[in-house]
Amino acid sequence: MTQKSIKQLEIELWEAADELRANSKLTAAEYKDPLLGLILLRFAENKYEEAKEHLAETLPINPRTKQRREATKDDFAQAGAMQLPEKAQYSYLASLPESEDLAEAINTAMKLIEAEYEDLAGILPKNYQELTPEDDSDNNLLANLIRIFNSDSVRNAKGDVFGRVYEYFLMKLSMMGAGAQEGGEFFTPPSLVQLIVNFIQPDHGIIHDPACGSGGMFVQTAHFIKNTQNKSVNQAVTVYGTEYKSNNTRLAKMNLAIQGIEGRIANNNSFYSDPHELFGKCDFLMANPPFNVDKVDAKNKFLAEDKRLPFGAPLTGKGTIGNANYLWIQYFMSYLNPTGRAGFVMASSATDAGNAEKRIREELIKTGNVDCIVSVSNNFFYTRSLPCHLWFFDKGKPKANKDKILMIDARNVYRKVSTTINDFSEEQLEGLTAIKALYRGEKPKVDKDNTWFNEHFPDGIYRDIEGLCKVVNLEEVAEQDYSLTPGRYVGVNIDIDMDFDYKTRMQELHSELAELNTEANQLMNQIQAFKL
Repeated sequence: MTQKSIKQLEIELWEAADELRANSKLTAAEYKDPLLGLILLRFAENKYEEAKEHLAETLPINPRTKQRREATKDDFAQAGAMQLPEKAQYSYLASLPESEDLAEAINTAMKLIEAEYEDLAGILPKNYQELTPEDDSDNNLLANLIRIFNSDSVRNAKGDVFGRVYEYFLMKLSMMGAGAQEGGEFFTPPSLVQLIVNFIQPDHGIIHDPACGSGGMFVQTAHFIKNTQNKSVNQAVTVYGTEYKSNNTRLAKMNLAIQGIEGRIANNNSFYSDPHELFGKCDFLMANPPFNVDKVDAKNKFLAEDKRLPFGAPLTGKGTIGNANYLWIQYFMSYLNPTGRAGFVMASSATDAGNAEKRIREELIKTGNVDCIVSVSNNFFYTRSLPCHLWFFDKGKPKANKDKILMIDARNVYRKVSTTINDFSEEQLEGLTAIKALYRGEKPKVDKDNTWFNEHFPDGIYRDIEGLCKVVNLEEVAEQDYSLTPGRYVGVNIDIDMDFDYKTRMQELHSELAELNTEANQLMNQIQAFKL
């Protein structure tokens, strides 16, 4: 299928499925898991049939019987597919007579798959009776969903189509706030994920995401590896994820299964654990952690002894952790091996945060491992409108760049998708990636027709451009009080800096003022006591 036909298929499937949901009594959150489970079943069979056809032509022939040997579960795994029991196959479910209990049959299919694949045990949705309530008002919802994903175009879909549809549904559900208590946090917008992957080029070794949500970083890595190396992600990298929320963990494991990615996803809290024991071992790290978390326990024993915090916890004057951003940032650097790279999304307030955060940021900058900071405009996220920054670390920087940082202000680089959503166009993604390549001293891969890039870099050579990018040295950063806000360096008036999170910074300032007032009162009491 062409990219255009895949996109059309995504839209048609979503519109049909969402229309059914809209005519039922289910909320988007109630609908999300069983819907995604059906997509997994549908495309698991597609991959199974595709792999079966391939294995029938490639498995070794027994010289005695002159027949190819029977395919095993391992054979199917090598072909990127699950070996499905008959009653777990979508075609079996789609052909059931109306007299059969369809919901129970799908629940059974999920249990059969979990029994065969340990990593999926307890993960797949098994609540399909909720789509056939007792009052019979939605009695056709489940059957109609089965029908939608059994059309000729879906049955014949191959290759990347499966993952693309799953990702598209994740995105649409996130836009609807279908994460319920998660608020759509399970999904990082594709533009941001793709830019991170393009910048750090995760093509080998160990890859970790300690706040992995639904696993989008790993999926984009798989696309990158296939496009640049023409081999599977499992041949090139080993994937590890950690996710605190159990529902997100299920989404991630389903996502990896449908994409054919072998990975280990731990349902754990990265603040108080390193479940994969990856300190200093990662070739690449990618993450979109929750911003501005304020309830981390500073007295937790693991945190107090955590070697992932070389510059200490960002403690307030009261010995608490008021904001966890600089826990995450230190973790990300500490997971890297001596040549490792990291790319992650971070709240805009972190680039200029004061007090303990400033002290830690200064130490981070002095390591020489901070490689690039990118300002991103409002409205890239589906469930919040605040701007953000993308941070990049590189412990294996070229010597010429060791004491330099590439600042990119991309707040004016975006495409309007709707009145409330922005993203990067393919041309803009390619252009921003090319800036990073030029900074590294590499030859960028840019289409000759890329108007955006050609306007800014007509001779194909890096140059500082006012309002867009500048390479700064550590002395310049020190002069700016160790700020990592690109707008301070590329020529944007800081007084109207849209990428600065004023609300959060005002909260920080109020907190700082309250602490100073408390200290002042304590000193005044001590002085009064001394006078007496």
